[in-house]
Amino acid sequence: MILDRNAITQDVPINPETGKPYLNTVAAIQVSVSGAGSEVSPYVAQAVKVIRDSGLPQETNALFTDVEGDLDEVLHVAGEAAKKLAEQGYRTSLVLHMDIRPGFTGQLTEKPQIVDKLLSE
Repeated sequence: MILDRNAITQDVPINPETGKPYLNTVAAIQVSVSGAGSEVSPYVAQAVKVIRDSGLPQETNALFTDVEGDLDEVLHVAGEAAKKLAEQGYRTSLVLHMDIRPGFTGQLTEKPQIVDKLLSE
């Protein structure tokens, strides 16, 4: 399969284990609680731990944890991270921004590299 970053559509690979289309997704996930005071880091850390324990490639920055994987896996881990806090009785906020791009993988690192390259030219 040949990938073309400028193509409108790509061939959609099939996951050999499941037989389903593999829909690569890069997502920015933010989970927090409301009404717990001015410092929510202890709650955010619980949600981030769920994401990190998922085994999906991820990186945490000041506002989001970016994750990459199949669409179903990413949606599952985002839901589990939110449930970690909601099941404790907290009003929980989940912000989810996704780029679903069939055929591509490794975009968590490749996308920033492309931007850096363009900026250095």
